[in-house]
Order: sequence, then C-alpha cells, then structure tokens
Amino acid sequence: MAERRSVDKRVTSHEVALRAGVSQSTVSRALAGDPRLSEATRLRVLEIARSLGYKPNAIARSLITKRTNIVGLVASNMANPFYPLVLEAFTQHLHSLGWRVLLFTAGSREDVDDLLPEVLAYQVDGLIIVSAAMSSRMARECVGRGTPVVLFNRYVPDSGASAVSCDNRGGGRKVAEALLRAGYRRLAYIAGREDASTSVDRERGFGEALLEHGVKTWLREPGNFSYEAGFNAAMRLLRLDEPPEAIFCANDITAIGAIDAARKLKVRVPEDLAVIGFDDIPAASWAAYNLTTVRQPIERMIEASVRLLLGRIEDPSLAAVNEFIPGELVRRGSARLDVAPKEG
Repeated sequence: MAERRSVDKRVTSHEVALRAGVSQSTVSRALAGDPRLSEATRLRVLEIARSLGYKPNAIARSLITKRTNIVGLVASNMANPFYPLVLEAFTQHLHSLGWRVLLFTAGSREDVDDLLPEVLAYQVDGLIIVSAAMSSRMARECVGRGTPVVLFNRYVPDSGASAVSCDNRGGGRKVAEALLRAGYRRLAYIAGREDASTSVDRERGFGEALLEHGVKTWLREPGNFSYEAGFNAAMRLLRLDEPPEAIFCANDITAIGAIDAARKLKVRVPEDLAVIGFDDIPAASWAAYNLTTVRQPIERMIEASVRLLLGRIEDPSLAAVNEFIPGELVRRGSARLDVAPKEG
C-alpha cells in the first residue's frame, strides 16, 4: 500500500539522508554546495530532496552555520527622496549576491542608537546604516558583538565601523569654484543637520575653496535636509537688504524648497539667483526645477559598501576602511556657470 503523508508533516533532512543513503551532514553540505562533495553525490541528494519536496529550515541551518544570510539595512530621514532610491538599489544588489535584507526605519524623533539593540536581536550577519547618524559608542558595541557595520554616506571617526561616502568635501569645493569662475560673489549656504558629516563636509569644502580664492564672508542658514527648511531659509536670505546672488544647498530637496521660495518672492532663477543642490534626485532634472547639483555616485558607493561588509563578515579581523568617492557637478539651468566672470 502506498505511503500517505499528512499535508501538515514537513519532510526532514533525516528522511532525505535515509533515502539517499548518506548522513544528514552530507545532505546539509550538498544543499550548501560544498565543493568538497563529489558531484554525483551532490546531484543525487538534490534530486531526492526535490522529489520529496524537502525545504531546508533556514533557522536550523543558521544555528549550524552561525549565519543567517541576512543583512540589516537601517535608515531614517525617509522623507528625502534620495534614500528610498538608495535602499532599493542596496536591496537589489544584495539579492543578486544571494543575500536577504531586513529593513529597519527610525521614526523622525527616534534615535538610531535606540533602534540598534532591536536590530541586533534579529542576528543579522552585518549592518549597513543609511541616512542616519550613530554614536561612536554604538558603532563600537556592534563591532564588539561581532556584527560588522558599514556606514553609507556617513562616517564616525574611531568607531571601528567601515564607511563609504561621496567625497562631500570635494563636492562642496566644486560648487564654490564653479560659482566663483562664473563671477558670483555674494554667496550663501543652507545647511543640513548639524550632526551629519555630509552637511558638515559639504560646507567645509565650500568654505575652504571660497577662502582660498579670497572670499572671506558668506551667508549661512541652518536647515535639516528638508523642503520646508530650504524654503524658509531662502525666504530669510532673499529678504535681506543685500540678498545672495547664489545659494548652495546641503541637498536637492532643500534646493527645490529654495527655488520655490525665490518664485514666491518673484526672484528669477537663474537670472537673479543661482541655486545649486547635492544628490541629483530624479526631481532635480524635472523641467520645473532644472537643478544644477552634485551627483552622488550611488552605484559605486553601494558596490563598495557591500564589498566592505561581506569582506568583514568573511574575515572579522579585517581593519575598518573609509572610502570617499568623488561626485560629479551636473550643470543645468538653475545656475549660470558658463558665463564670463562679472566685473569687480
């Protein structure tokens, strides 16, 4: 009489091993693609597992291998359109390499340091921190627990975590030099979050280049990488008795807010005011904004981040590395950068 199996009963690796005439460890090695196993044995085990409908238990396998094959992505500031694009690209890249992704997002008022203990409880093999600042203490704690960490477009000095970032300082320099070559002199910067290395470095590079070319003063407004902050900051700047001729914004969404503020005040862009952003989000190329900006090399940054993370997962003794990849100044219609320098 043919054997009848309850639909609720899962096929086990023990049954596969009995049918194939091998040990359970051999079944595990065959499913993992162990190259030390003979091809004939591997194929026989795989065929029997398929015929029996065997599906490996990922949790049980992780207990044996000490790996979950999962990378945690931790993100905040999801209102910035740059980062959903980044998260999608990270997910696709990791999936193409056979890794799975768990996404954790911090609320607008939630500290990433408070979120990380919950993330670590999922036993992810590694962490990529996107669009969020973390303390050096928490970075060291992650590393101390054996969970490799890579910071994306952020870095925390002396933390033990690797970091991959656009060369934000170099990008700020490119903006300043392009504006000065075009003859702009009354300049302003609308910042991002004060604790974000991205905004700090963009401003630092911008200011260094200005000083090197003899421009000792410029205007500055605080911000937080948001449309509202860009709009309100630009309104304050453009209502001054001597408003700026050009505004460099910490990111594109801030710059879009600045352009809309200029429109509200009947200030023409670029005839009366140049506006430059940073990131090159899709909206930057829209005809309504036609924003000059610094394009972040997302694909190269993601490839470098994953390479560093997987390298440290395989060899925890590898030293932390900081990589800075140059961005590209993309010239569009929100700034006249190809005109002859002005007199004076």
